[in-house]
Formats: sequence, C-alpha cells, structure tokens
Amino acid sequence: MKRTWVAASFLIAALVAPARADTAPALPVAVPFELLITKHMVVTIKINGKGPYRVIFDTGAPVTLLSNKVGKATGLIGKDGASTSFSLFGPVAQTNAKKLELGGLRAEKVPVIVMDHPSIQVLSDVPGIGPLEGIVGFPFFARYRMTLDYQAKQLTFTPSGYVPADIMQAILTAVIARDKPATRVLAPAGLWGFSVDKKDTDEEAGVTIKQVLPASAAARAGLKAGDRLLTLDDRWTDSVSDCYAATTDVKPGTAISIKIRRDKNELELIVTPQLGL
Repeated sequence: MKRTWVAASFLIAALVAPARADTAPALPVAVPFELLITKHMVVTIKINGKGPYRVIFDTGAPVTLLSNKVGKATGLIGKDGASTSFSLFGPVAQTNAKKLELGGLRAEKVPVIVMDHPSIQVLSDVPGIGPLEGIVGFPFFARYRMTLDYQAKQLTFTPSGYVPADIMQAILTAVIARDKPATRVLAPAGLWGFSVDKKDTDEEAGVTIKQVLPASAAARAGLKAGDRLLTLDDRWTDSVSDCYAATTDVKPGTAISIKIRRDKNELELIVTPQLGL
C-alpha cells in the first residue's frame, strides 16, 4: 500500500508541476507596421536600448542597414563617425548590434551595416513619409517564422531558434568565388601515337610527322615518319598548334580521315584514336 501511495504522489506531482522553460513552445508576437504610399513597410525599432527609430522592413534585403545618426547615438560607431571602409555612398561600418528590439521581440548580436544610403534619404524627404533611419533585413527576420497581413497591417513573428550566418561574409565569399576560374572537367584523351614538327623557316602547308609509335593508332592506319600531315578531320594542320587543336575535338574510338603527302602523292588515311590517359 505504501508503494502505491508513493507512486500516486509522483504522478500527481508530474501533472501539476509547471512545464520547463526550455520545453515551452515559442509564442508568436504581433507587430504593427505602416504602409507608405510607396508600399514600403515601416516599423519602429530600438537599438541597444536607444530609440525608437523608424526603418523600412524589407523581406528582400540581405542586410540590416542603419544611418550614421543611429550608429553614433547607439554606440555602433564612434562619435566622430569613424568607419571601417568606404563605398560609392560614403563611409561604411560593419558591426553587430548588441540588441535589436521590434515590438515584443528582442534579438541579440544582430549584424548591421552603418551608412547613409541615398535611397533611404530620398524616401525620407518625400512629403508625408517623414524620417527613416535604415532597413531591417535578413540578419533579423531570418530568426523567425513570419506571417504578413496587409489588411490588418500587422506582422506576426514566431521564434524559430535559427541564427543566420554572417551574410556579409557570405557575400564576400561569393565575390571571391566569382573571380576564380571555372573548374574544367577533362575527359580521357585519345591516344594517336604520333608526333609532329615544323621549323620556323618552313612555309609549306601541313606539318611533318616526326615519329610514329609501334602498334599505335597511327601505325595501324599506315602513317609513317616523314609524311606531311595536311588535314586532320577536315581541319588544316599548318602548324603544330593547329594539329593539337584538331585532335582535341576527336573523341576516342571515333574513326576520322587524315590527308597526308608522301613522295609527292596525296593520300587519305583513316585513324581511330585509342581511349587512354
């Protein structure tokens, strides 16, 4: 009986005990937005506890961008506006906001770029729009599952636990990769079994067959050292480089025609290069 009572007490405790914080489901947070005459969405944020600041919420923006004014006020950059680099639009600083708040949301260590973007400045000067201090983009919203209600002018965010990678590093990596030569996959080459030569003073058509390897494709076709190779697969071979270029387009195992001159007579031979490396 005592064991039964103890087991029952554990069951009751399990039923009435509160759920652990780390197993509690993430609750959605609704945030209102303004819809400008330009159809941009505008939200109000705080940076490092300072604000509020009106910014564009852009689901297509790969970065979060804040003005130099906000950068100085929130400690993202120094009071003198010192920056890490320059762009077509002026000084640019890449840093992290310790805290970015949007409504009831609070994200930490959010990568931001501090600069005065001309497009934001132009929008700010449009009558009826008012001051805008930047753009909230991917480094913030990628942390949430979102729904967008244009009729209610409301964004709903549910934390997903996903922390996006540094997008600026990804952009830099993509730029570097763009400048690298494309990888070329080489297929096994055809083995012909002959070598050619042509002196600088030689102005005659074709190249001279310098050597024919025994039991090679060239030897089986009847090619001999001293022959003058005129064409290969209907392509002129007036130089050594012409000859190499003509052979590279022929797949191993493909029978092709070559024209040669031997003892003042022109002959046509059929060569089938072998598969090999």
